[in-house]
Amino acid sequence: MSGFVVKPEPQQVPGLVHLHTGKVRDLYRNEAGDLVMVASDRTSAYDWVLPSVIPDKGRILTQLSLWWFDQLQDLVPHHVLSTDVPAGAPADWAGRTLVCKSLRMVPVECVARGYLTGSGLVEYQDSRTVCGLALPEGLVNGSELPGPIFTPATKAAVGDHDENVSYEEVARQVGAETAALLRQTTLAVYGRARDIARDRGIVLADTKFEFGYETVADGEDRLVIADEVLTPDSSRFWPASSWEPGRAQPSFDKQFIRDWLTSDDSGWDPRSDSPPPALPQEIVDASRAKYVEAYERLTGLSWS
Repeated sequence: MSGFVVKPEPQQVPGLVHLHTGKVRDLYRNEAGDLVMVASDRTSAYDWVLPSVIPDKGRILTQLSLWWFDQLQDLVPHHVLSTDVPAGAPADWAGRTLVCKSLRMVPVECVARGYLTGSGLVEYQDSRTVCGLALPEGLVNGSELPGPIFTPATKAAVGDHDENVSYEEVARQVGAETAALLRQTTLAVYGRARDIARDRGIVLADTKFEFGYETVADGEDRLVIADEVLTPDSSRFWPASSWEPGRAQPSFDKQFIRDWLTSDDSGWDPRSDSPPPALPQEIVDASRAKYVEAYERLTGLSWS
C-alpha cells in the first residue's frame, strides 16, 4: 500500500479547473487553456506522500527550476509562460506558481546518469548493465561512469514506482525519431548542468526530465522541456569534496527523511501496509536546510 497519507483537497480558484494532485505539484487549467502548476511543500518517500511538509520547499523547487531554465534555454526551450499568480488564488501561491504552455507530453521519464547509484547500481550488481546498457567491470556505488548514459523509465502514478525500460522499448512506444531526440536532448542538458554544478563544488550524479511537444508557427512540432528541472527532488546532488566511490554519498536531498523513516526511532517499516508517521521537527528543519543549501550553492544567490 502507498500513496497519500492524507490527500489534500484542491483549491477552488475562479477561472481555474483542477486537473491533478501529484506528490508535490497541483495542476490546474486556466480559461486560456494554459496550465497552472503550483509546487506545494509536500514531500514523499518510499512511494508515500508524507503527512509532514518542508516549509518553503515548493518555492525553492520553483525558483531553482526557473534559474536552470535560464541556463539551458539555448539547448532546449522550456514551458514557462509567466510566474503570475492567478487572480483570486491564495496568497501562499506566490513564488511557487508557474503558468505554462499546454504540451503534448511524451510518456517517458528521461533519466541521465553520470554516476552509478540507486536502481542503476542494483541492476549493475545483478547483470553489469543499466537499462540494458553494458558497463565495465569493477564499478561500485558512486563510481563515475565512462560517459553519461540515457536510462529512460516509464512515468508512474502517485504511489507507484517508475520502471526502468530499455531505449529500444522507448523507441517502440514513441517512435525512433522521438526516442533519438529525447536521448540527444537529455544528455546535452545533463552535460551542461553537470559542468555548471561541478564548477560550484557539486556532483550531479543523475537527474530526470520530462518533455512535451508544441506546434510552432510554421506547423512544425518542437520538443520542450517541462515540469521541474535539476532540483533536489529530481536529481542526486553530492558534495564534490566528500565524493568517495564505494559507499553511499552525502546528498542535497531528502536523505534525512529516508534515514529517519527506516530508523528504530520512527517505528515504521517501509515494507508494511501502514502509513508512515509524521516527521520530527529536527528532521523537517534539517531537510529544509539541505534544500536551501542546494539552491544557494548552485545559483550563488541567497535564499530569504
